[in-house]
Amino acid sequence: MDVELRQLRCLVAIVDEGGFTDAAIALGVSQAAVSRTLASLERALGVRLLRRTSREVTPTGTGQRVLAHARRVLGEVDDLVREATSGHERLRIGYAWAALGRHTSAFQRRWAAAHAGTDLQLVRVNSPTAGLAEGACDLSVVRRPPDDRRFDSALVGLERRLCAVADDDPLARRRSVRLADLAGRTLLVDRRTGTTTAELWPPGARPATEETHDVDDWLTVIATGRCVGMTAEATAHQYPRPGVVYRPVRDTEPIAVRLAWWRDDPHPATQAAVELLTALYRGD
Repeated sequence: MDVELRQLRCLVAIVDEGGFTDAAIALGVSQAAVSRTLASLERALGVRLLRRTSREVTPTGTGQRVLAHARRVLGEVDDLVREATSGHERLRIGYAWAALGRHTSAFQRRWAAAHAGTDLQLVRVNSPTAGLAEGACDLSVVRRPPDDRRFDSALVGLERRLCAVADDDPLARRRSVRLADLAGRTLLVDRRTGTTTAELWPPGARPATEETHDVDDWLTVIATGRCVGMTAEATAHQYPRPGVVYRPVRDTEPIAVRLAWWRDDPHPATQAAVELLTALYRGD
């Protein structure tokens, strides 16, 4: 059974236009072509779709059900076409937890001023590629180098690593902390997207870990004092939370911030985004 989009469009046009003559005009074909197309659809489905009298054309019961499905299919096809052809008009940038921290607003404003023809959208997707592998974005902000050869990336900046603790935690009274201060605590981590693992500590001095997959849950647990967290500086800017205090961790390397994209299908605005983000992280 082969059902073609032209057949579904013909059925919808007949119903919407109220008859074969007006449907032919709307579709830019002959009335005979409309009749043949509908007949071929009814033969393919093995059912009668329309009741035809001298005065009107109305869907049968089955026709109503097929018509509803046809509208959905055609709508999805239209969405597919728009998605495939809007690459130059929209740039979707995915991120897992925090976008660009204190640079987020500046990036959005500068992009709008310099690239008015390409609409910028930030999309939060908590996956290892921040939505890139899922097709939810065109570029993604990642803080771990992609380990999939399908993707390429560029370093755009560095961020300090911060510790997150409850505001009544003794560490909250310090200006900064060390890794050793956290060794006896329970560390709340996101193994899929996070940059913190127990391997940051030497063997024999590693904290216990619990796992989460959502930044709001992460903050909620930390505010209770049951766990502590460690994260990129961007999280502190994007998610200030009453009851949670962020403190720099002095003896750790900064976290690399990268922009990632599909190696074989980069968005046309990729280089422009890399250059603007690099300038923002440099302080230009």
